[in-house]
Formats: sequence, structure tokens, C-alpha cells
Amino acid sequence: MAAGKKITLLLRSLDRGGAERQAVGLALGLLKRNIPVSVVLFYPGGALAPDLSRAGVPLLCPGKAGRWDLAAFLPRLARTIRAENPAALYSFLETPNLAASLLRPFLGGIKLVWGVRASNMDLRRYGWFPRLNFRLNCLLSRRADLIIANSFAGRDLVVSQGYPGERLAVVPNGIDTERFQPDPPAGRCQRLAWGVGAEEKLIGLVGRLDPMKDHDTFLRAAALCGEAPELRFVCVGHGAKAEQTRLRDLAASLGLPEKVIWAGPSDHMPAVYNALDLLSLASAYGEGFSNAVGEAMACGVNCVVSQVGDSALLVEGLGLTVPPGDPPALAQAWRRALAPSPPEREKTGALLRQRILENYSLDKMVDATLAAIYALPGG
Repeated sequence: MAAGKKITLLLRSLDRGGAERQAVGLALGLLKRNIPVSVVLFYPGGALAPDLSRAGVPLLCPGKAGRWDLAAFLPRLARTIRAENPAALYSFLETPNLAASLLRPFLGGIKLVWGVRASNMDLRRYGWFPRLNFRLNCLLSRRADLIIANSFAGRDLVVSQGYPGERLAVVPNGIDTERFQPDPPAGRCQRLAWGVGAEEKLIGLVGRLDPMKDHDTFLRAAALCGEAPELRFVCVGHGAKAEQTRLRDLAASLGLPEKVIWAGPSDHMPAVYNALDLLSLASAYGEGFSNAVGEAMACGVNCVVSQVGDSALLVEGLGLTVPPGDPPALAQAWRRALAPSPPEREKTGALLRQRILENYSLDKMVDATLAAIYALPGG
């Protein structure tokens, strides 16, 4: 495909989420390179929409009334995409991928690019529709001209399920290293807002309240740290009311109500990371490239991660890794990670940031994405 031609991104919405944030970063990066870009959404609005609107990226929404609004929505979606007339349509996540593949016969010569953002999802936990959606994606994956996975783990999984390996490229997520950088004053202000003392050590889990993120293991590991009264814990992320109640009840049953801060979602994530002494990823499955780990590293924060997706690759040699679903191993890794002196931890944090700068910057993600798309024949 010739360089410089228009690219349209297709997403369900612009609500907070890892894939959505990467799409916003990609759109802004394309705009910075003077490449025409537009974004088509199933549903309007979303917390991230203003970032694109302010930059002048066109946001188009054919209007989907709900999950089962297909017969009327798909023709509207096809007309919207054809009117944009991009050289390539890049869809993010399974449902937009499926919609793009179903519309393939009606899109002329537009190249279809799929985005794969997860790895070993445990779909048994999410009902019948996600399972059906995944199987349909596997069956229709050959309709895509290019499939971009954000992790090697994700690539290996979908290839094992029938995706065409010869059309797969791995492009890791990109971290905005200008936004996410060491900022001790912002971190101190955030700690003050949470009521965390300077002498306390704060361990954080950043992620939505979802079984995939395994807050249960995080809380059970926290309960095993009773011999360390200086430790505090914070959970940052949104979630359904029922899951919030369940997790708070679990924390209470473990004797943690005064030790755990339930911060909810935040619009000031750089300050959140800078407030932490340690970022902990406890995910049980499903991670591809963890934005939380990459962003924390860019802020110079030490990390302990579960061996899910490419997280171990991200922190290799600098952070600690543990098996998923193992509270004792997680608690022990926290103790080891916090044992070195503050100057030693700062040195490790600087090396973690340097790794992001050299390998996982936003510019590198945009350039690698463009290289993969421009390598497509024709268009």
C-alpha cells in the first residue's frame, strides 16, 4: 500500500480501556505525520473522545442502538466507511474485527487490518457471546489482509486457534513517555490525597475490576504481609457495582479494610504511578501487552508482574515475575522488590524507563504500525 494514504480506525467506543488508548495514540501519531485519519465508532462519546476532537480527528458514528442492532446498523456502517474511502480500515478488538470482516464484500479495495489485543483469555467466565465472537473471529480471520497483535503471546495464541500466521505482525503497545515520566511532586500530592504517609510503602494494582485482573490474588497476598505494617495497597480502576462490593467484602474478611485504598478510575494516571513504591500486575490470564506495566516503567516505578502475556518480557532482568494465582509467591516478590535501598530502587526505575524509551515509545508503535500497513500490496 502506498505511503501517506488515509487510514480509518474502527472501534466499539472511546470509553477508557487499553485498546482505546492505543487507538487514540495511533490516531494522534498519524495526524502528527500528516497522514489522513478518521475514527468510526459503534457508540458515540466516551472519556477519550475529547482527546481526538481537540486534535481535529474526525469522529463518525453510524449509531448502533444495542448489541442486536445489526440488520440496520451494518449497512449504515458500510456506507460510513465507504464515504471515508480509506486505503486501510484498522479495527480494534473482536467485535469491530467481526463487523469489518462481514462487510468485506461491500468495501471494495479497502485493506482490512485487525487488531489482537489479548492472549489466553478464559472465556468461560464471560458468557456465551464472547465465546461465539472468538470462534467467529477464528473462522473469518482470513478475510483480514493484515492482523496486528500487540504481544507475542497474543500472536501465538491466535495462530494456534487457526489465524493465518503469515498475515500476523507483532507491534507492541506504545507508551507516551512525555506524559508518563518521573514526577515525584505529583506523586507526593497523590499520596497526600489518599492519606498515605511518607514513611509508608504503597503497592498498587491498576486495572478494571474484572476477573482477568485477579484482584482476589492481590488482596490475599496483601493479607499475607501482616508482618509489614508500613505497607499500604491501592486499587485503581473502574468496575461494576456488584464486583466492587464483592471485592470490598473480601478485603474486609481478610482484615484489610484500613490497608486497602479503593481509588476508582483516575484522570491523573501519571500522578497515580508516581505515588507508588511498587506496581503489581496480578492478572490471571488475558493480558497481551499491559499498558499499566509499560506506563509504570515509563514513570520509573519498580514492577512485580504475573507471568501472563508479554509482561515477563517487558520487565525481564529488572522486575520480578510470579506465577498467576499464587498469593504467597506474590507477597514474597513484593518483599524482595522493596528490600533494596531507595537509591537502588531508583536506579532500577531509571533502567525500566530507559527500556520503554528505547523499545516501547508511542512513536515506535506508530512507525511499526505504518510499516506493517504500507507493506501490504496494492491499495
